[in-house]
Amino acid sequence: MFAKINSIGLIGLLAYTVDVEIVINRGQPMFDLIGLPDASVKESRERIKSALRSIDIAFPISSVTVNLAPANTKKSGSVHDLAILVSLLKALGYIDCNLDSSVFIGEVSLSGSIRAINGVLSMVIHAKEMGFKSIYLPKDNVIEASIIDGIDVYGVENISQLLNHLSGRTPIDRQEPILFSSSLESYTLDFSDVRGQQSVKYALEVSACGGHNVLLIGSPGSGKSMLAKRMPSILPPMNFKESIETTKIHSIAGKLDSSKPIVIERPFRSPHHTISASGLVGGGTVPQPGEISLAHNGLLFLDELAEFDKHTLEILRQPLEDQKITISRVWGTVTYPSKFMLIGAMNPCPCGYFNHPTRRCTCSRNAVHRYLSKISGPLLDRFDIHVEVSPVEFDDLVSKANEESSSSIRQRVIKVRNIQNERFKGTDITCNAMITSAKLREFCPITDAAEGFLKNVFEKTGLSARAYSKILKISRTIADMDGSEVIQKSHIARASRFRSLDQKYWQV
Repeated sequence: MFAKINSIGLIGLLAYTVDVEIVINRGQPMFDLIGLPDASVKESRERIKSALRSIDIAFPISSVTVNLAPANTKKSGSVHDLAILVSLLKALGYIDCNLDSSVFIGEVSLSGSIRAINGVLSMVIHAKEMGFKSIYLPKDNVIEASIIDGIDVYGVENISQLLNHLSGRTPIDRQEPILFSSSLESYTLDFSDVRGQQSVKYALEVSACGGHNVLLIGSPGSGKSMLAKRMPSILPPMNFKESIETTKIHSIAGKLDSSKPIVIERPFRSPHHTISASGLVGGGTVPQPGEISLAHNGLLFLDELAEFDKHTLEILRQPLEDQKITISRVWGTVTYPSKFMLIGAMNPCPCGYFNHPTRRCTCSRNAVHRYLSKISGPLLDRFDIHVEVSPVEFDDLVSKANEESSSSIRQRVIKVRNIQNERFKGTDITCNAMITSAKLREFCPITDAAEGFLKNVFEKTGLSARAYSKILKISRTIADMDGSEVIQKSHIARASRFRSLDQKYWQV
């Protein structure tokens, strides 16, 4: 007796079709799983035997061989349990309908119920692309799967229910697709809570408008963390493509909220400074997404930046440039996207009061140098905007004047992003910070006066080629905020001020 059922596997974000083939022959009773399965896949044998007993079906006293093809690709996890069980039922004659256009994924419990799995969204997208008409998966995953239109989604609670459906006795209702709707979310943390710090708020608005990385440096209690945590409230909403990309990553990592099948809020990730390198960029025997991938299309906030392990921070350099991270293992490589805005916040020295206007720093010059040197020149160069956060003035703290709300700032940010969307239509560029070197001249037209001013800044401060391009990109954003198509001298002047702190602090 032979049967074949379709399933889907995952390697990182990459989904691939798995043919679950089963053959039952006379011979010594055995249950073999072949096709490069790992330990978790092999354990499905006991789960399936117990699940069959729960519906009073005896496991065949024969030689049972299950092949998971392609045999040269490693299979991991419990995602193929349901397909193996259905193939066994079909081979035994309990199911006689045509299932060639159907896909089965899910974990089978000992009691016969179907448990949720991770990475469902990537699998459903792949199933649709491969032309499958229907997909059967755990009931708990059905809302996530229904985001994708064009394929029939069926949520299964247990194998008895599935058997009744496939035999035509009690059909399972098809899940209706959920329409995507982008909305402006309300946030409890608002910029109106922050007193004073107008210059820092302006820098963060520029950052939000152009998608630029920001480094905040200042003494303890000046509001660095408070400001950074309010950044999500001024970012533009995600479009459908960004939401799908982000949801796929969170689905694979098991981070999805069951009540919210799709991520519509830009992620905000703030790992502790004790995080390991693999926790930050991803890793494991079967590589899982790290914080930089979970922050894809959103924000990664590294508070107390200088307290992070230096090696861990240096790993960020390549993903910040490539907007992706590739993790290699013996059996292959996995690539996760990592297009995020990086916000770093740090004190200027161990005691925190170096260059403070009123309090004396107790650190030696060497201690300050060692502390700041934890942030290397190449990493510092990848922060587009450097901002010094000064202590809040007393008059600002007691002022009864209303501070501008996040919603007001956000409307301006959306307006500027719409300008960029029109400019970059037909390209892979999504914001000014992502302009490639080859496109700088095209997208950043500049007046002669502005170019002369930039040349003077470049020669006096010894900027790197990367810093030069970042100043141009920031100037492009400031010009967009001013409604100017051509970059003026004033835009270059404001942008260059955002690149001066390395001269003030890192030259000590």
